[in-house]
Amino acid sequence: MTHRVLSFLAIPAGALPGLLLLAGCTQEKPTPPPKPHVSVAFPLVRDVVDWDDYTGRFEAIQDVAVTPRVSGTITQVLFRNGQDVKTGQPLFIIDPRPFHAAYLQAQANLARANATQVNASTELERARKLSGDAVLSKEDYDNRFAALKTADADIDAQKAAVETARLNFEFTTVVAPVAGRASDRKVSIGDVVVANTTQLTRVVSLDPIWFDFEGAEAFYLKYVRQDVRGERRSSRYAHNPVEIQLADETGYPHRGQMVFVDNALDPRSGTIRAKAELSNPDGFLTPGMFGRVRLLGSGTYKAMLIPDESIVTDQTRRLVYVVGTNGKAILRTVETGPLVVGLRVIREGLAPTERVVLDGLARLQPGADVDATQVTLKPRATDTSPRSSPLTAPPSSEAESK
Repeated sequence: MTHRVLSFLAIPAGALPGLLLLAGCTQEKPTPPPKPHVSVAFPLVRDVVDWDDYTGRFEAIQDVAVTPRVSGTITQVLFRNGQDVKTGQPLFIIDPRPFHAAYLQAQANLARANATQVNASTELERARKLSGDAVLSKEDYDNRFAALKTADADIDAQKAAVETARLNFEFTTVVAPVAGRASDRKVSIGDVVVANTTQLTRVVSLDPIWFDFEGAEAFYLKYVRQDVRGERRSSRYAHNPVEIQLADETGYPHRGQMVFVDNALDPRSGTIRAKAELSNPDGFLTPGMFGRVRLLGSGTYKAMLIPDESIVTDQTRRLVYVVGTNGKAILRTVETGPLVVGLRVIREGLAPTERVVLDGLARLQPGADVDATQVTLKPRATDTSPRSSPLTAPPSSEAESK
């Protein structure tokens, strides 16, 4: 060890700087890491209409409990349980014999009243001639005149009795009050039914059919304010379109329109009832069936669309990387909306002229230089999917491009 130290110390002083310079030249500078390679694109700009999602059930427009108009004994049942029926189709027969007899008696009473009226008219005419000859007193004349008026009134009463008997006789055939689908029969042949009391069956109409649902107060306020601003007519005054999805469907194939918004909100639930109407010519849609409806939720507006995978989530924030003119990555906080043609709506925080980073987000840091390749965004779907189910008001849960 002593020999090595002495050898070092034996180096001439003038040679030391050169040796140090030579040692420094042998160290290489570290190579900087390559720039991250990313794809960038301008947002796709489309005219968009929002849809709001609700859940509800189908409801018959006409739901009628069929009861007899007259009392009597059931003699025939003329339909199958669950059968589709037409308006006026016979369903039950109540023993018509007593009512037919009452009808014949009422006609006989009318004939007797007509005969009485003819006789009273003849007597009055005779009295008019006799009173002119001063043979008949004025009192007798007045009595015969009153008898004719009584006969006229009796004819009117007997005509009404005949019509009542005819109606009762007609009511012995119980018909379907509306077109639709009958339930099962509640009585059997031989049962005695009571007028306007005994339920015979139930008939619900099918075409058209209602879809009944409830919306939150916040949604209702949104629609009212849109109507005031002229962006979207309220469904209270306009037949705004709806699309309905059944429990086993992925799309919204059933289309209808709004027909009713209730006049008050339920203070217990904070919701308001509404109904949409749609055609159901094949009777496939059944009252009580569950479904999801999406209602026109806005007017048409310009929206920027980008892929969902280009959005970074930071707890409650939604972030997007853009590449500036200097080639550096810039982080933007954005407000997102629904899906449209497979792309996510950006409501705020992004300009249509900014280049959005589409991939390689895990390797990016704000301010980092990037190697960007420009691409063009294209629609990914013809409809909007998947869908969200908001529990409160805006943003809407669905949208479509125009």
